[in-house]
Amino acid sequence: MRWTVLDTPIGAFSVATDHDGVCGAHFGRVESAAESPTDGVSGQAVAELRAYFAGELTGFTVPVEVPRGSEFERAVWREMTRIPYGETLTYGEVARRVGDPGAARAVGVACNRNPVPVIVPCHRIVGAGGKLVGFGGGLPRKVTLLELEAGVALRRAWLPEG
Repeated sequence: MRWTVLDTPIGAFSVATDHDGVCGAHFGRVESAAESPTDGVSGQAVAELRAYFAGELTGFTVPVEVPRGSEFERAVWREMTRIPYGETLTYGEVARRVGDPGAARAVGVACNRNPVPVIVPCHRIVGAGGKLVGFGGGLPRKVTLLELEAGVALRRAWLPEG
């Protein structure tokens, strides 16, 4: 596993890759992290994260390979990747989508255990009524990520291409 650190609008952000894909991410600087690579999966992850934070990328294509998590957690993480860029769902809505309508709190736990934040967009899950509650990276980071996506989505919807 190789950690790489990027400077982003939400502070230092570290991403871990192995030969199969992205296997972890962390808000902050991981001590063993290297500067940005330019090759392979690491290079793709860094390039896509930079483009995302610049408002140029709305969907990640870098492979994600996470070898841990319960079946429920993995179902929640898969569902997170289906939430469209610039949109949000509530914990309850995600629970219903994964087939357990009473598991909103368990969805929150799965969000907190998300090993690949930003790429697997747990920041797109909000509390009932759209309230901003809980985020492993802190609510200010969640707000920044949601504002970034909302701004890009609005510009793309309102401004002609070109």
